[in-house]
Amino acid sequence: MTLKISQWLCIAFVTLTVGTAVQAQKIEGVATYQTKTTIDMSRFNRGGQQLTEARKKQIAERMKNFLEKEYTLSFNKDESFYKEEEKLQAPGQGGGGRGFGGGFTQGGIYSNRATNDYARENDMMGKIFLVKDTLNNLNWELVKESKVIGQYPVFKAVATRNIEQNMWSRMGRGARQGQRDREKKEDSTATASTSSDIEIAEEEPKTETIVAWYTPMIPASHGPDEFGGLPGLILELSTNNTTILCTKVVLNPQEPIAIEPPVKGKEVSREEYQAIVEEKAKEMAERFGGGNRRGQQGGRRF
Repeated sequence: MTLKISQWLCIAFVTLTVGTAVQAQKIEGVATYQTKTTIDMSRFNRGGQQLTEARKKQIAERMKNFLEKEYTLSFNKDESFYKEEEKLQAPGQGGGGRGFGGGFTQGGIYSNRATNDYARENDMMGKIFLVKDTLNNLNWELVKESKVIGQYPVFKAVATRNIEQNMWSRMGRGARQGQRDREKKEDSTATASTSSDIEIAEEEPKTETIVAWYTPMIPASHGPDEFGGLPGLILELSTNNTTILCTKVVLNPQEPIAIEPPVKGKEVSREEYQAIVEEKAKEMAERFGGGNRRGQQGGRRF
């Protein structure tokens, strides 16, 4: 529901008045979010060949728990901790293996808006890394557009960021490159024009638009994942392939909320951790890309 300018101004005045009063008080709470991610199945291939529609459907079903998740955000005025809620898998859905990220587990995200600190514990193949860095603050543009989510009026904000390739896109890119290298060795007549055509066909977008809906009724500059920095809690957010929606907010519960930054693991920066992921992705691409099984013998070195 989009509101008219007069309604928007009225809501803006009310939320500003209420928000100012609330901000003078202690504020903390827990927000629950549902996330849904879509994947371009056309990028899945085996040996350079597209998978059948039946196989794509089978993969999509197996990845459902990976693509649809529930998270909670515990927050106070300055700090927040965003973590995934564990859920039991239905019989036949698999789990416990190394497929679809079984050996890569990302911990909760700690953010401190007052000190600009970021921290996260990640488990990579049994080794714990403590990623500590500064927050990735976006340059938000506040838009005069509003709607209502639950009982909260929310306002729109838009930002653009560079796309940070995840482990799976890195593995897929590495596997495709490995396949091309093997084909070139087998066929010395491969032309530069053919290689160029492949690169253009596989080119991925470099940036994405982030759309957030925040409420000044909850004057805490936090949000799901690493997003925040707006004059109110983010209740809805969308990227190129992910939608995140807040389904429940509990403000100022009787039991105090304890927010502690993670402390375990080898401390690395974002850049250092990405380099480690890149190395491991190349190793796994070689192992599963169809050509080098020796990676199984020494795959846990860091």
